[in-house]
Amino acid sequence: MNKFNKKILIISSLLGAITIAIGAFGAHGLKQVADAQSVASFETGVRYQMYHVIVLFIVGFIPYMTEKGKKWVFRLFLLGILLFSGSIYLLALKEVVPISSKILGPITPLGGLAFIAGWLRLAYDFRTLKS
Repeated sequence: MNKFNKKILIISSLLGAITIAIGAFGAHGLKQVADAQSVASFETGVRYQMYHVIVLFIVGFIPYMTEKGKKWVFRLFLLGILLFSGSIYLLALKEVVPISSKILGPITPLGGLAFIAGWLRLAYDFRTLKS
């Protein structure tokens, strides 16, 4: 078992930087082109993204998790970030970006399910640890 997963640590660090940049756009630039409700939705996407980026960073350092478990949590959280937060960003920008909310509506819950599956996989890995 490796003590840390370098790939997860690098990608989660980069995602952290991207999340800060997206959040800064939402806090400053988005207010000029979108209504308050869209800005609030955008902030929700940023918040959920950052929560999962932080957890991914921690997962990268957990020495007792299997590499297989780390990879599954990584994949599921990344999928959740793309689908959940990504669809919220696009929905919040619907006044600026010409995209149908009918297409994005079903994508957001799939991202939420990916987040849930990632947390369940994390719980499974901890459950199978020898104490």
